[in-house]
Amino acid sequence: MIRCRNSSLSLLALAVFAPPALAADVTLVGLIGSKAIVVIDGGAPRTLSPGKKTAEGVVLLGTEKDAARFEIDGRKTLLHMGHAYAAASQGRTGVTLTADARGHFATMGSINGGSVRFLVDTGATFVVVPAAEAKRLGINYLQGQRNQMRTANGMTTVYRVKLDTVRIGDVSVNNVDAVVSGNDAMGVSLLGMSFLNRMEMKRDGQNMTLTKRF
Repeated sequence: MIRCRNSSLSLLALAVFAPPALAADVTLVGLIGSKAIVVIDGGAPRTLSPGKKTAEGVVLLGTEKDAARFEIDGRKTLLHMGHAYAAASQGRTGVTLTADARGHFATMGSINGGSVRFLVDTGATFVVVPAAEAKRLGINYLQGQRNQMRTANGMTTVYRVKLDTVRIGDVSVNNVDAVVSGNDAMGVSLLGMSFLNRMEMKRDGQNMTLTKRF
């Protein structure tokens, strides 16, 4: 009986004094030379120097032109300006976007490994890629199903395609339905619901967090 009681007390002591698991939401808000200005878990902005670990377990590994490399929660990740690392729940990955002055969520990402600028558009059924961008990315869209689609600028010809990968931050989705638009006037690719439907979307003021569901 005594052994059992002591064992219970020992387990309780371990539960009380065990260090908490680290999990941090990190947003890159600025760069100064080799240093990065970040917001961690919604706190005040702070400046990190390379190699120094914060109490939350965040380490700045290095900076690039418009991005910084971090080790967060034991994982290495690259954040572009305005992007965030969202602490994964149950092993899921996420990214946090910050609205621009017009309230739009624009972000750098990639299609089939090629760099692309996206505008989040919950009103678009598919990911929409201008024809000029599709050509640059090597997408043979002319073999896709041809249709007519109504846009803000009127009717335009589109081609239905399947994208191998669409990626923003640490979130990567395979086999994404998309259309290539003959209207290059929009100048930016739209991150539509064929991508967003596979995310949990959470809006908090000027921030939108996308967490991969499947």
